[in-house]
Amino acid sequence: MRIGVVTDSCCDLPRDFLDRHHIDILPITIRDDGNTFIDRRDPVATRQFYAQLGGDSEYISEPFSVEAIRQRFLDQLVVDFDYVFCLTVMSSRSKIFENASLAARAILTDYRPIREAAGHSRPFSLRVFDSNNLFPGQGLIVAEVARLAAEGASSSVIIATIEKLTQTTQAFLIPADLAQLRNQARRKGDKSVGFASYLLGSALDIKPIIRGFQGTTEPIGRVRGFEAGVQKLFDTALDELNKGLLAPTICISYGGDPKVVEAMPGYAALKQAATARRVQVYLCEMSTTAAVNIGVGGLALAFASEREVRFD
Repeated sequence: MRIGVVTDSCCDLPRDFLDRHHIDILPITIRDDGNTFIDRRDPVATRQFYAQLGGDSEYISEPFSVEAIRQRFLDQLVVDFDYVFCLTVMSSRSKIFENASLAARAILTDYRPIREAAGHSRPFSLRVFDSNNLFPGQGLIVAEVARLAAEGASSSVIIATIEKLTQTTQAFLIPADLAQLRNQARRKGDKSVGFASYLLGSALDIKPIIRGFQGTTEPIGRVRGFEAGVQKLFDTALDELNKGLLAPTICISYGGDPKVVEAMPGYAALKQAATARRVQVYLCEMSTTAAVNIGVGGLALAFASEREVRFD
């Protein structure tokens, strides 16, 4: 059985990994004052977008429409694969899951003549899942599905893994600059970074640690200084790695050139320990959707653990 994986451009995974596993990306459109950027997870285009990202800009993201998703599947995916898993960014932050779910109904109704014309008699199956996470957290789940599919795992094993990881994957984000985070939060009515907190944070260089977990995003701690925050995230991941992760994958994304992360405090120790334990560390550019929410230079990290991590 040919298993395919589809996700959206909020998914933080390296481009070469996406290409190697033939993962299809549903693009997201970012708009600001008449300017339009379509995020297809192209590393060069993403870095060019970072270069023009301003802390006082207001961005609106538009997910792939129901009809666009339907057409994407019928044009190619229903012929290329027998079973497709579609994993979206958390539904509380985007309509992509809703649109993909609506499109799935039409796809499963319309696919038969297309497959028959291509010489495929076997039925086509499609499952849409809310990842309950975002950015590297979404990337971790997608990476695990792709790994299992490449190993020849059955659809039932993959489904069980998705159901486990959507409840246990935790993503942590830390901004380098609070201006963009506060601006986007204010526009969306999100009071997690209020004006008083913004002023205090800016004056004292205090950064919030934001967690994506089980379909919600919330600040769960603060740290003084971006580098100290990054060190804290890497040390936490190392501690969880040593205790035992639920998936052999750690995903890290950065709002800039990923090579910068390799020199950040704590990264080398985490990478060395992961290699020793045969855990894959995937490092990539942060999606533009993430960047417009937490700003250029921010860092995010995700792992799956049976222990819920919080910061005092």
